Amino acid sequence: MLLIFTIFVAVYMVGIILFYLILFVISAIQLRKEYKLDQYETYEELSQSSFTRPVSILVPAYNEEAGIVPSVRSLLSINYPEYEVVVINDGSKDQTLEAVIKSFEMVKVEKVIRKQIKSNEIISVYQSTIYENLYAIDKINGGKADALNAGINIAHYPYFCSLDGDSIIERDAFAKVMKPIIDSKEEIVAVGGSVRIANGCTIERGEVMKVELSKTPLVVMQVIEYFRAFLMGRIGLSRHNLLLIISGAFGVFHRESVVKVNGYRTDTVGEDMDLVVRLHKQIKEERSGKRIVYVPDPVCWTEAPESSKILRRQRSRWHRGLFESLWHNKKMLCNPKYGLVGFVSMPYFLIVEFLGPVIELLGYIIMVISPFLGGIYTSFAVLLFLLAVIYGSLLSMSAVLLEEWSLRRYTKVQDLIRLYFYSLSEAFWFRPLTVFWRVEGIIQLIRRNNSWGEMSRKGVSK
Repeated sequence: MLLIFTIFVAVYMVGIILFYLILFVISAIQLRKEYKLDQYETYEELSQSSFTRPVSILVPAYNEEAGIVPSVRSLLSINYPEYEVVVINDGSKDQTLEAVIKSFEMVKVEKVIRKQIKSNEIISVYQSTIYENLYAIDKINGGKADALNAGINIAHYPYFCSLDGDSIIERDAFAKVMKPIIDSKEEIVAVGGSVRIANGCTIERGEVMKVELSKTPLVVMQVIEYFRAFLMGRIGLSRHNLLLIISGAFGVFHRESVVKVNGYRTDTVGEDMDLVVRLHKQIKEERSGKRIVYVPDPVCWTEAPESSKILRRQRSRWHRGLFESLWHNKKMLCNPKYGLVGFVSMPYFLIVEFLGPVIELLGYIIMVISPFLGGIYTSFAVLLFLLAVIYGSLLSMSAVLLEEWSLRRYTKVQDLIRLYFYSLSEAFWFRPLTVFWRVEGIIQLIRRNNSWGEMSRKGVSK
């Protein structure tokens, strides 16, 4: 039985490695196509064009006092012709709302709210006396999804963008993320941009002045993880309209389409993925041919956990959210009605992303006990170790290569050397840690532990 299971784990890992190599090739080809031309003038022209679509920027904030003001300040300075910023204070226990009101000289206003999506009660609406396009909502706590639903109800424009309260957006990011929507004549219902880690960067008045790598090993590994998830996974899946995740830190959605699916689900910790899956479901059922895409160039900077305690909570929660999204939409799994989304995306996220950590953990256990059994088991232990290095390290090094090839945000040679070094070390410490934390998320599901967990932030801006 042990031998059979060892062979199964080895075959599984080979299959996953081949799948990611295919995604790497697709991503590399796509990046080469996009970055062989200088697009600066195109985006500069677009930001001044009358064809741009106005956007409502929704910023749900719960206990974001440390970073909310610089984040809002960065949004008010973006290079885009028509937009509004709506900060949704979701019953914060700190001074989040007071900080926004004081910094931007906001006053209470009377506003008629058309409640198209269910959300908790909105207590007050504020508008800045300095910036006409800046609003703040004070509402009863209901969680991030409920806050976004309230923001959608109050939004004025046909597209909205969801941003985390600690995010720093690059000045031309909206021109870049909206370009596919403008070019497609409303064939695209959602666009995701890239998310990068701000820890270690120099940020002043809500703008990234200098991009540098953090000195904290856990943060560096998360930087590499983000490269792998965005530049390999999402580009490859987006190429064939198979993308099931748009990060809550930076995504643009067609408001009417989201209203049609009743907004964000509030009974899950994975509301971002769940919304995208339901949008895919709607597209297939209506046979509209609309698409959900990812564009790598527009970048949003966010704060990453620096302690293993907070990172552990985050990864366990993400894994629970992944399962809930798959479970709520299980009807789509291997259903011909939903095309490749049902036959490729849903099985991929179930078998690779959700069940993968369990198989990997058992693989680690086999690697530990096999040498004591001797014979063929020792050979299999060596094979599993080599596969783990390829899966956990070499693929991450490939993702760093894609980053250097395309966006090139890290210009210091020593930062690139550190990224490659840490990529090589991933299989020996960071990958096993995240595998354990994700399995812990499965155990929490079994125990019906649905707590969000406190995610304290230091703030990355000045």
